[in-house]
Amino acid sequence: MMSAQPGSAHRARHFLTTEDLSGDAIGEILDTAESFISVGEREIKKVPLLRGKTIVNLFFEASTRTRTTFEIAGKRLSADIININTSVSATQKGESLLDTVRNLEAMHTDLFVIRHPLSGAADLIARSVPHHVHVVNAGDGRHAHPTQGLLDMFTIRRYKGDFRRLTVAIVGDVLHSRVARSQIHALTALGTKEVRVVGPRSLLPAAVGTLGVRAHTDMATGLSGADVIIMLRLQFERMSGALIPSAREYFDLYGLTRERLALADKDAIVMHPGPMNRGLEIASDVADGPQSVILPQVTNGIAVRMAILARLAGASAGEGRAS
Repeated sequence: MMSAQPGSAHRARHFLTTEDLSGDAIGEILDTAESFISVGEREIKKVPLLRGKTIVNLFFEASTRTRTTFEIAGKRLSADIININTSVSATQKGESLLDTVRNLEAMHTDLFVIRHPLSGAADLIARSVPHHVHVVNAGDGRHAHPTQGLLDMFTIRRYKGDFRRLTVAIVGDVLHSRVARSQIHALTALGTKEVRVVGPRSLLPAAVGTLGVRAHTDMATGLSGADVIIMLRLQFERMSGALIPSAREYFDLYGLTRERLALADKDAIVMHPGPMNRGLEIASDVADGPQSVILPQVTNGIAVRMAILARLAGASAGEGRAS
């Protein structure tokens, strides 16, 4: 099960944030995910761990990668998967979020995967469901995106090994990024040697130093010697007012080009949680280049989400390997 903060026992039944996970707990999840990688390489890509369980993907924001990889993960674990189209659901007719969840719960749902534009929505639902029902946060407002954070850790570990030797640079719109928050908490828990955030001052949190990272507004110093570069999308939909002069100027100053990539370690890997805006935060020749691991991130997301779903249901990695 997932570790929980003191006074938050309900979190032990759910997966809501990376903030309450220790390095050991993260390592166990990543080890479990490693055991599921081979499932995707089989002719029949299924194990029976969640046979008879019902998982509802309840997404109130548009998503391709996250929703699809959760659906594939659940199906590979042999669960029954229901995807709710919120554009035609009862919430569009005035039904409250909790009433929607309670109606779906009455249909014997075992686990909810929730994405919502409001911070705290997944936690609210987790506090309202009965003890046997689990909740996974697939992204809530600007707060957290913990499964993306862990699939990024899984990708880094596969390519780079020991976090204690690594310098990781997270570049772009850190202020509005729930992914960045989840990444920073996970990287810190894993003992990463140095975590940097890089971007214009207008896109860095005011109290960024309290996160245990080093802030840079200059790409040259921010990328110098980095082992891992994680580019972030500009989240215009969450910005109040114009926080950058123009898209062209932003790319000129903070876009990842081959010239800027050369400032990092020669074996540095390039990551992006998606969706990716070519020519805005990253050049196409970098996104498609030999140091890019952006597509492996997507593949790894299936195994990591399988691990989280299986662990919440009480299944062990050993059962997964034996099936």
